[in-house]
Amino acid sequence: MLYSFFLLAVGLIVLVVGGELLVRGASSVALRVKISPLVVGLTIVAFGTSAPELFISVQSALEGSPDLAMGNVVGSNICNLALVLGCTALIFPVPVHRDSIKIDWPMTIGSSLFLYFLIHDYLISAIEGTIFVLCLTIYTTLIIIKSRRENHKGAEILEEADLPEKPSKNVWLDVAFIILGTLGLAFGSDWFVDGAKSLAISFGVSERVIGVTVLALGTSLPELVTATVAAFRKATDIAIGNLLGSNIFNILSILGITSVIQPIDVNETIVSEDMLWMLGITVIIFPMMHFKRRITRLEGLLLLLIYSSYIYWVVQTR
Repeated sequence: MLYSFFLLAVGLIVLVVGGELLVRGASSVALRVKISPLVVGLTIVAFGTSAPELFISVQSALEGSPDLAMGNVVGSNICNLALVLGCTALIFPVPVHRDSIKIDWPMTIGSSLFLYFLIHDYLISAIEGTIFVLCLTIYTTLIIIKSRRENHKGAEILEEADLPEKPSKNVWLDVAFIILGTLGLAFGSDWFVDGAKSLAISFGVSERVIGVTVLALGTSLPELVTATVAAFRKATDIAIGNLLGSNIFNILSILGITSVIQPIDVNETIVSEDMLWMLGITVIIFPMMHFKRRITRLEGLLLLLIYSSYIYWVVQTR
């Protein structure tokens, strides 16, 4: 069991470092060829921050563990809106911008409902995965077109990700970052998935339970750390937009790309139970977003109680 936790910890660290290196290298190369900071922020940075989840899902599907792939995405979405948003709001209330209500939330619930009705045959096929990727491409393109009116938007995204607005001075260093980042993601995902599978065997639980709890929490830790640090600094302005965007990307990109590579068999329990929790939490935050246009500390506490209830329910019904 200790070896399983060791694999999980090392795999997660290598995944996070690998994703960071890939984003830094790819962003610098993109800026070097005159791609605008806005496009870099909305594409490369968004993809890079979700790269660990993508590699984990692909690795899980290829190794014949679709419950880990699907559970990781659904569990991460629940974790983002209940645990991460709850912790952030409990530390410092989270303001809600108009775009989050008019664009991000409708897209989040829309992609979630689309996924829910699509997987009632308990399979995400390559064709359905392609549709997800096309939807993400259209959504990202529309966001870029809209954001071009806000010239500061790209700078804000890069600043939030702690990335420079100009390319580095050494192109070979950028290439090295991309190669090392990709290798880190490949090896890290392999170790992380192996650790998760070993943990499931050790505890005598299903891979679905490990997917929606351990894997989901592990891959959401970077968002949790970033959001809570921002909350302590009282800089939570873009927290909810980032979390909703992450949920959209998890569904359309991670499940989309994974199913194109390897169709995903979906556990019946994930469809009938976990997905309903994910949809329910997404619906619950909508009136919270409307009320005074901020998520209050009391609402943050409520979200944490909901997440605790979900974890308790998963463990009890394993």
